[in-house]
Amino acid sequence: MLELLTGSGMAMAAGLNAYVPLIGLGLLSRYTDLVALPQGWQWLESTPALGILAVLLLVEVVADKVPVVDSVNDALQTLVRPAAGGMVFAAGSASETAAVSDPATLVQDWRWAPVLLGVLLALATHLTKAVARPAVNTATAGTGAPVVSTAEDVSSVALVLVSVVLPALVALLVVVVLALLVLAVRRRLAARADRPLRHARSVTRHPPDA
Repeated sequence: MLELLTGSGMAMAAGLNAYVPLIGLGLLSRYTDLVALPQGWQWLESTPALGILAVLLLVEVVADKVPVVDSVNDALQTLVRPAAGGMVFAAGSASETAAVSDPATLVQDWRWAPVLLGVLLALATHLTKAVARPAVNTATAGTGAPVVSTAEDVSSVALVLVSVVLPALVALLVVVVLALLVLAVRRRLAARADRPLRHARSVTRHPPDA
């Protein structure tokens, strides 16, 4: 059970930043005894893989702190982050179930189920981030983007560490993320519904010249 919670936390971290949990798993497995990746996932701790992921992380960190560019980056990451979430969930929970101990077996029988769960958790976190960011940029005239982005990066790193050291806390974090997603979507829908009403009121108060 704890391994599944570890995988869940890793997947949510991927929803904030696709590369932080991938690098985290690789480094923790390579240099500590906290994580032991199965043979099918040990490529994550290889020097070439860590180097490539580090470059991608640098690009992601910079792009996510620039207003407008951050929203474009979120759109591009809609596929990347959930895919990374599925990978880290499978790798992080591999010690409990042989179903995900080797990525080559993920499409066999029900073995794709853990990957799908990781994808969904990462997607929920990603959508919460992507929906909230434009509102933050609008409210702060773009000045809030680097602050919020830095907080998200720190949260992603913290999620990785909590998932490994205190995986029981991940269950609570899953509930919080889902609640935030529902709240963010409801606010976005309410804002869209309010625009035509405000426009109609403006036209009524200031009718165009005949």
